[in-house]
Amino acid sequence: MNRMMEAYFDNSATTRCCPEAAEFVNRALTCDFGNPSSLHKKGIEAERYVLDAQETLAGYMKVRKKEILFTSGGTESDNLAVIGSAMAYARQGKHIITSQAEHPAVTEPMKFLEKQGFEVTYLPVDERGALNVEQVRQCLREDTILVSIMYVNNEVGSVFPISEIGKTVHEGSRALFHVDAVQAFGKYRILPRQQGIDLMSVSGHKLHGPKGIGFLYVKEGVRLIPQILGGGQQMGLRSGTDNVPGIAGLAAAVRARGMKVEETADRLRELKKRLADGLLSMDGLVLNGPPIEEGAPHILNVSFTGVRSEVMLHALEERGIYVSAGSACSSHKKKREGIIPAMGLDATRQESALRFSLSSDNTAEEVDYCLKVVEDLLPVLRRYSRR
Repeated sequence: MNRMMEAYFDNSATTRCCPEAAEFVNRALTCDFGNPSSLHKKGIEAERYVLDAQETLAGYMKVRKKEILFTSGGTESDNLAVIGSAMAYARQGKHIITSQAEHPAVTEPMKFLEKQGFEVTYLPVDERGALNVEQVRQCLREDTILVSIMYVNNEVGSVFPISEIGKTVHEGSRALFHVDAVQAFGKYRILPRQQGIDLMSVSGHKLHGPKGIGFLYVKEGVRLIPQILGGGQQMGLRSGTDNVPGIAGLAAAVRARGMKVEETADRLRELKKRLADGLLSMDGLVLNGPPIEEGAPHILNVSFTGVRSEVMLHALEERGIYVSAGSACSSHKKKREGIIPAMGLDATRQESALRFSLSSDNTAEEVDYCLKVVEDLLPVLRRYSRR
């Protein structure tokens, strides 16, 4: 019996841990398993993984090692950046700017801060999910203390003009600029100091590292109020025993996959265009988000008119194809939130939208298989939906 082909196109939710990362995780779990805060040899061996990881990440972004703060992932990094900075600079002002396109890891902390007396301006996006610099400039005020804008939208792949926004923020205010780079790191060469970024969140499992690890870039001189208190690890900003296996695996993934940014992005764009050309040539399929060439190289969002997204998702799953009906972090919510409704799409397009997200593990054969399956399923599912 022939084994059914599988095509995993949900890489914005999580990626397969690469062999190099898995090897380092296993080594740090089973061999060099000491607590990096311990003073004996086992502790020093474990600490070396942490220091090496800081050196890898700092060199990659051309920043200082002490500006790398390890966290449990993108959500914690976003929470610490948003809530920690807002509380640290509250005497300077209580106005914050963000967008309607942000991940819940940013919007939920914003809602929390609003209950604490902060005022949050939510910048709208247009029908393509775009945001322009002038919108930010017009909303900057004397009491603005933080601007938080994601680099790449996780649902439709909009890419925001981070360098221009960073310049605008620093020329027009005293505010800090936070960037959620969870979907961008490894696909774009990000240099925080050159791009005016003060705080930046990254997650390991989105770039072929292990789950449960991430980091927050904190520019030297930026103040944060810690959100996790305890033994005072990481300069008192994030207490708790360092997740050495996760840290080691994250650094290994960056060394193995992250260094080839341009090469990876070019290959992803090629696969995305192949997939988009095939899907959009089919009757009733509509692109959501920016034009193919303007969006992120790995994210494609398409509405399957006449078929609800959950129906198509599970039909594809039965054929070994894995996609998403939205952000994995909000998939259990009844009401759709995020950039899709913010773009003003009608209910039919919202209810039939699917996200395909690629990684360097994907192949042209998988794309072609997916296109053939969709072509076979569409007429059947549309007839079924009309009943």
